[in-house]
Amino acid sequence: MRLDRPIGTYLLLWPTLWALWLAAEGIPSIPVLIIFILGVIFMRAAGCVINDFADRKIDGHVRRTRERPMATGRISEQEALITFGILVGISAVLVLATNGLTIALSFGGVFLAAIYPFCKRFTFYPQLVLGAAFSWAIPMAFAAQTNSLPILLWLLYIANLLWTVAYDTQYAMCDREDDLQLGVKSTAILFGEADRLVIGVLQGLTLICLLVVGSRFELGLFYYLGLLGMLLGFCWQQWLIRDRDPQACLRAFLSNHWVGMLVFIGLALHFAVNAPAV
Repeated sequence: MRLDRPIGTYLLLWPTLWALWLAAEGIPSIPVLIIFILGVIFMRAAGCVINDFADRKIDGHVRRTRERPMATGRISEQEALITFGILVGISAVLVLATNGLTIALSFGGVFLAAIYPFCKRFTFYPQLVLGAAFSWAIPMAFAAQTNSLPILLWLLYIANLLWTVAYDTQYAMCDREDDLQLGVKSTAILFGEADRLVIGVLQGLTLICLLVVGSRFELGLFYYLGLLGMLLGFCWQQWLIRDRDPQACLRAFLSNHWVGMLVFIGLALHFAVNAPAV
């Protein structure tokens, strides 16, 4: 479940909180907030389990993953599938406490989480599927908070999808040599020598989408300072991956936690400062 390595939880959590704060125009309903924080933890854990199940015959041949439990035989296939089922079941119980629209959307989230690990066998765009999965909490958050799906939420969805493809390409750059030998596909392999350029373009498009989100939702200075933090973070990442060193690419990937957090802090400060007087 990789609960000891929470980077994936953070990367799923921050956009979820962006959506909840935007949907509520401030602090969301406390029950909804608790449901989504727990849902992020359990569904990210479920995603890790099904990912390791899908890669059980590959991870042992990749330097970064050769000590994972299924790769070493410490966990059986049956145990992994049971664990996945339990985690999805707990998430289902959580979502049942919301509303019909959110429950209906949750099926899409489970589907995306389940198919993502297998996509690297058939397409060079598994990062795109991951982006769709990691962004699915955004419409669910709006549905849970407002029982509606305003058109503007999809702009936030696209922004997060683009960002996810960018940072997961950085992650895939760590394993590119092993993946090429094993026949595993990724955007890092697809982009080749253009990887840094494409990542930069994706990061730029992410910022543009978030700038439009700020304009359409009439957000203020603190939000844009958060985006400035994101821009500086992206510049730092480009510097780190300049030589495509696997460890530097991993550092760039991990730093996206702070990038997402800065955007959330800016968003939360905007609504805190502009909250109506009681």
